[in-house]
Amino acid sequence: MDLIPDPRRAWPAQPGVGVFPLDGETVIEAQPGTEGVARWFRTAVGTATGLPFADDAGVVGAEDNRIVLGISPDIARELGPEGYRISVDAEAIRIEGGAAAGVFWGAQTVRQLLGPDAYRRAPLDPAREWSVPMTLIEDAPRFGWRGLMLDVSRHFMPKDGVLRYLDLLAAHKLNVFHFHLTDDQGWRVEIKKHPRLTEVGSWRSRTKWGHRASELWEEKPHGGYYTQDDIREIVAYAAERHITVVPEIDIPGHSQAAIAAYPELGNTDVIDTTSLTVWDTWGVTANVLAPTDNTLRFYEDVFEELLTLFPSTFIHVGGDECVKDQWKESPAARARIAELGLADEDELQSWFIRHFDRWLAERGRRLIGWDEILEGGLAPGAAVSSWRGYAGGIAAAKAGHDVVMCPEQQVYLDHRQAAGDDEPMPIGYVRTLEDVYRFEPLPPELTEEEAAHVLGTQANVWTEVMHDSSRVDYQVFPRLAAFAEVAWSDLPAPAERDVADFEQRMTEHYRRLDALGVEYRPPGGPLPWQRRPGVLGRPIEGAPPNV
Repeated sequence: MDLIPDPRRAWPAQPGVGVFPLDGETVIEAQPGTEGVARWFRTAVGTATGLPFADDAGVVGAEDNRIVLGISPDIARELGPEGYRISVDAEAIRIEGGAAAGVFWGAQTVRQLLGPDAYRRAPLDPAREWSVPMTLIEDAPRFGWRGLMLDVSRHFMPKDGVLRYLDLLAAHKLNVFHFHLTDDQGWRVEIKKHPRLTEVGSWRSRTKWGHRASELWEEKPHGGYYTQDDIREIVAYAAERHITVVPEIDIPGHSQAAIAAYPELGNTDVIDTTSLTVWDTWGVTANVLAPTDNTLRFYEDVFEELLTLFPSTFIHVGGDECVKDQWKESPAARARIAELGLADEDELQSWFIRHFDRWLAERGRRLIGWDEILEGGLAPGAAVSSWRGYAGGIAAAKAGHDVVMCPEQQVYLDHRQAAGDDEPMPIGYVRTLEDVYRFEPLPPELTEEEAAHVLGTQANVWTEVMHDSSRVDYQVFPRLAAFAEVAWSDLPAPAERDVADFEQRMTEHYRRLDALGVEYRPPGGPLPWQRRPGVLGRPIEGAPPNV
């Protein structure tokens, strides 16, 4: 059936496989709790097929021509809330889930069974006959956190592009969208109490073209931001697709855009922060937040507004790559260390993170940050995104902290996909489709009890060299399909995975991506317009270390 992700079990409903035809008389019976799935099915699949999929209420004679959506306590017990069972026979397509999310993932599978043209925005042939093979499928995800992190700070993605990516996540049964909203190069979310964050912080005057060592510049302003209504729309759109949006506001490093907007947030006793602008190049800047009460109150204001926009339990605070040179030079920072009885600047950062961990916990939320937040001690309730390798995640899980595995050596999709010179602005290690398919989120060093702290996994997409959605598509796809199967399916050990079978199923999946308009990297290499000859990258040779 060429499904991606590969389901746990699938077999013909009866000997001599038949099909269930869909036509203009096919109705949807949406049992309590599944109304949103029915609405999505009519919108997405109805648009592609031209079929109305009317509500079954009051429809006479549709007993043997219906799609039945239901929530089953038995499936919840057997397969969990995101598990589902599909049964297609001569009378109906039945999609049952452990919860509405499971029904939705089942509906995504049915869409795949309809063929690639079910992913279009209008029917190619109004007279076409549509059908689903008679089959039984039982399926459930391996991990509860199956995510994609998208950096919209380095290069802004307009709202419509974000909504499109939520649809792409849903099509791959991914359920977490990690929204990287702030960094040195731009602040992307409206904060009404501090309007200069977007008035000043959302625009930079020019942009480095390629790696930071490149001599090329794009000499025009770049920026943009999401209004609070935009964020509400994005969150609601995601929720309809059973995707949680986890916002990230970077502290105390990666904050130059905020300091450019409000210079008092920086270390004013070390540098003239009024001279700082939104950063126009890449790398790690030394300009970090000052560890003052004013800074704490300012970011409490930010998070206060953020909590009204994002219902996610987890709030990401970054915490990575905080260069502490200015703190070492700052009399105010050194006085703060002495006042708090801290040992050094690492513990000062830990104090900063712990403050917001307590603040969020008091409001029923949980802090999550990059694995540097382990340095200097981590608050008991905090969770870790392990990006520098497996080591941070292993240490966190052994200490009883929840972990999301996203090691850069394996699932940073900004890393190049091949070793050839044609790869556009090549960054990092070579990570092929097969490499991503052989990624294993659970390190063998963890006991069963420790492994229970691994919430799941996510792929990360940093956009320094991705100036538009076409470049993002090229880096993300087709590798996101491999990652989605790793996150969802119960696969064998990496060396034993059937890459040939996956690549065969990808043949059909490329057709789905084509129908969706995804500008993926073709298996044979980049097309002429996908190349960026002469633009400097930062390729790293050899296999990535397993750290």
